[in-house]
Amino acid sequence: MDNDRINNILAFIKENPECSSREIFEALPLDAAYPTVKRDLAKLIAEGAIFSQGQGKASKYLLSNLFLPVNLDEYFQNEVDGRNAQERYNFSLIPNILSNVTLFKREEWIHLNNLQQQFIKNSSELSESAYRKEMERLAIDLSWKSSQIEGNTYSLLETERLLKEKETASGKSKEEAVMLLNHKDAIDFILENQDYLVPLTVSKIEDIHSILTKELNVERNIRTRRVGITGTNYRPIDNEFQIREELRNMCELVNARETVFEKALLSLVLISYIQPFNDGNKRTARIVSNAVLIAGGYCPLSFRTVNSIDYKKAMLLFYEQNNLSEFKKIFIDQFEFAVNTYF
Repeated sequence: MDNDRINNILAFIKENPECSSREIFEALPLDAAYPTVKRDLAKLIAEGAIFSQGQGKASKYLLSNLFLPVNLDEYFQNEVDGRNAQERYNFSLIPNILSNVTLFKREEWIHLNNLQQQFIKNSSELSESAYRKEMERLAIDLSWKSSQIEGNTYSLLETERLLKEKETASGKSKEEAVMLLNHKDAIDFILENQDYLVPLTVSKIEDIHSILTKELNVERNIRTRRVGITGTNYRPIDNEFQIREELRNMCELVNARETVFEKALLSLVLISYIQPFNDGNKRTARIVSNAVLIAGGYCPLSFRTVNSIDYKKAMLLFYEQNNLSEFKKIFIDQFEFAVNTYF
């Protein structure tokens, strides 16, 4: 692609949102044929720079925030009411943006696939008992970090004692211990039923949520009322039928992807974005995402070294801007950490 022409296309779409390909072509200097501009638009869609609404000649083009680099410190200098944030669920996100884009750049694919080959080599050299030991270590770390992100105050050492010896920590609530034990149960269920979420369905996501929230006074099943999210004005959809429909759309999107990395990343962010349950959404997203990795023979993520605040900020950025750049970095970094740490 010609960089000057691409910059001109992006500049025109920015100034003229919901423009047609013919309008874009006619606004450009006469240095490219109309079919060339159409090819440029298709490549920009695949790269996540723009997205289209409508079909055929009725297609209209808009800029996408999906992979724009963002300085999180600068973005969150503004308080919640001072950010130019998207407050409503974006019904175009799945069908018009994510359905047409490749989530990882070529160099990111190469890096992830090299790490996966390293995981295959390393794990093949382990005995069955040694492999189980490493997976148990990862499961403890994942149970701890996933719970910590949600405000659980157990330390990693206290979590290990609880999950291995059923020894609760003094001064901690029963609910904190139950949350950790539920994580371990959910991970064990996935390891024992590795193809359970293949294909991904709404009912199977509900099953994972049920394991994670048992005995925690959390309502089961898809929510039927509004839910708020601390730290943002973004409000997920509150209609049960629309929630189910968006979950089905998400499952279709995930199942249609050929690559496990994309399946896992989409599951991780979209369950959190849709917020189908009254509580336990991000926990469910992390377990489902890992189930997708495990089912494909890929290394699961423990998220052990991710900073909880950075995780929440990256998620808020996706809620408010539909920007995946920071969360994708977390996913790649944590996959690298897991391969190099556990196997």
